[in-house]
Order: sequence, then structure tokens, then C-alpha cells
Amino acid sequence: MRSLLPALLAASLLQAQNPFSGNEKETDVGRGLFRILCAPCHGIGAKGGRGPDLTSGVYAAGSTDRDLFRVIANGVAGTEMPGYAARFGEDNIWRLIAYLRSVTVRQDPPPSGDKAAGEALFWGKGGCGACHRVGQRGSPAGPDLSRIGRKRSLAYLRQSLVDPNADLTAGFYKITARPPGAAAVTGVQRGYDNFSCQLMTMSGQFYSFPRDEKTTCDREFTSIMPSYRNLAEGELNNLLVYLLSLRGE
Repeated sequence: MRSLLPALLAASLLQAQNPFSGNEKETDVGRGLFRILCAPCHGIGAKGGRGPDLTSGVYAAGSTDRDLFRVIANGVAGTEMPGYAARFGEDNIWRLIAYLRSVTVRQDPPPSGDKAAGEALFWGKGGCGACHRVGQRGSPAGPDLSRIGRKRSLAYLRQSLVDPNADLTAGFYKITARPPGAAAVTGVQRGYDNFSCQLMTMSGQFYSFPRDEKTTCDREFTSIMPSYRNLAEGELNNLLVYLLSLRGE
């Protein structure tokens, strides 16, 4: 059977349209497949996590049903995305695509703004580079934003800027350690268990503390990132235009 897969997939790719498009029953099967195998990376509602947001209807490797079939079947080289041809089979890949189409949302038009001004704000007044990395520049304390324009929608990015606690990235929680005879240290979680806690400060310093009767490690499920709701609307739009341009290219 495995030897027949390339021929079957090639034949399936000749189809111009998903045979299960608009079929509610088959779409629901696709939803189940997604939640089992895809949600750990792309989020329970396909809005992104470790992997990109899939609700925009615009994808890096192409946005037609045929493009989606190819990516799901073969995977994406150099990423965590594996190929599912052998595991899913042709029909289940089409069912999964039917589900993705069902959660696609209409995207707001991009804001009118100045990308260069947004980049200057990111690295300057906004202080974003103190926590985030873009390419080889910036700090590894917060999530890497090198491909954020490909992974997140405009609405998600706007909300994250004005309310950083709205949807926290797992593992980037705030930790404050209070060692005996020393000042408290606050930073972003790098490790946390019953015996120790590790954190990285905004200056990029890494600390590891034991959790015992002498040292407390308080973890808050909040972001250390400040809110940018007080930015002027024009500045916020400039920053959004810059973030949307970050596609790892």
C-alpha cells in the first residue's frame, strides 16, 4: 500500500476542488482529526500556537485546496510540520481541508501605516527588542517574532499589544524568585517544577533557583510584557504593519 501512495496522491492533486467541500458530516470528521493530530501545534480552534494561525485562509505554501493537500501530505521541510500522507490517506486529508475552510475568517484590511516607522518604534521607543528576537537581533527572553506575520492575524496582534494577558504563550509566564539575603529577581519562565525554577530577565540573564524553605518562586499566569494601549493610533498601526511584515523571508 505504501508504494501506491505517491500515485494516489498525484491523482488526488489533479482534482481542482475538495470533494468534501461544504459537506457538514465530512467537515466534522476533519474537525476530529485536527483536534487529535494538529491542535497541539496549531491550537484547538486553528488560531495558532507553536504553529501558525490557520484561520486566515492565506498560507505560506499556497492557499488553494491543492496547495493545502500537498503541504498536509508531504509536510514542510525544515519545520516541525510532518507529512501525513501515509497516516491520513487521501480522503482524510480532504476532510481536514474541509474543516480548515470552515474555520477561515474574513480578514480585516491591513491598517494604513508606515512599516519603517513601525520598525523604528519596535527597536526604539517601544522597547520590544528587549524581550523579543527578530532574526539574529534582539533578546530571547520572549517569543521569537521572526515569522509572526505569517503565524498570527491582524486582530490577534492588535489584541496582544493592547492586552498582553488576553492569550498568553505557554511557558512564557512571569516568575519572581526571592532568594534569602538578596533582592527579588523577576523574569520570564524558563523552567518550573517542584524542586526548582528557572527564569530569564529582560536583560537576558539566566537564573536558576531551588524551591525550598529559604527561596520562594512565585509564578503568575500573566505576561511580563507591558500594554501598548496608550500608543497613539498612528503609532499602533505603524507597529502592526511592521509585525505583519515579519514572515521569516
